[in-house]
Amino acid sequence: MPDLVWEIDDKQGVFLTFDDGPTPGITEWILDTLARYDAKATFFVLGKNVEMYPSLYRKIIDAGHKVGNHTYSHQKGWGMSLERYLEDVNFAGDMIHSELFRPPYARVTPSQMRAVARNYKIVMWDIVSRDYNRALSPEQCLQNVIRHIEPGSIVVFHDSDKAFRNMSYALPRTLEHIKKLGLRCKIIEL
Repeated sequence: MPDLVWEIDDKQGVFLTFDDGPTPGITEWILDTLARYDAKATFFVLGKNVEMYPSLYRKIIDAGHKVGNHTYSHQKGWGMSLERYLEDVNFAGDMIHSELFRPPYARVTPSQMRAVARNYKIVMWDIVSRDYNRALSPEQCLQNVIRHIEPGSIVVFHDSDKAFRNMSYALPRTLEHIKKLGLRCKIIEL
């Protein structure tokens, strides 16, 4: 298996990531919230959303954030041929010019991971907010993050309508917590 990045050796940084965008209304809210805290993040975007909302994708980059490939159509690799999976990744890669990749759901086969790793650094996480889970309260989502956060943590939030209720509660409070810890939110550079 290729090397997967689960956390980053950084004594002063935390790495917030947002999967699945850009999403109209949500992405702008995230960008505004990050700006209020002078925080940077990495957005693992879907090719189909970049294709539909190119100006929103551009806003992410223009604000000084990093982007990564999250496939074109949010495919689970399990049950897909290697060729079909790579086709989806490469189609997104034609729009998302990044060396970073995150597999949707982390559901990929070893052969898919090895093939993707030829062209990308594969970024996973050590903290998942679970903001997408509507059975969780916003407070539970926040606790999923702040009780585990430490220097070098890679935190997953989602840039989606489904996650907005929990994410919009947890993100500003997470940023406050990070500030109190004396840490900074940085982009992922590998």
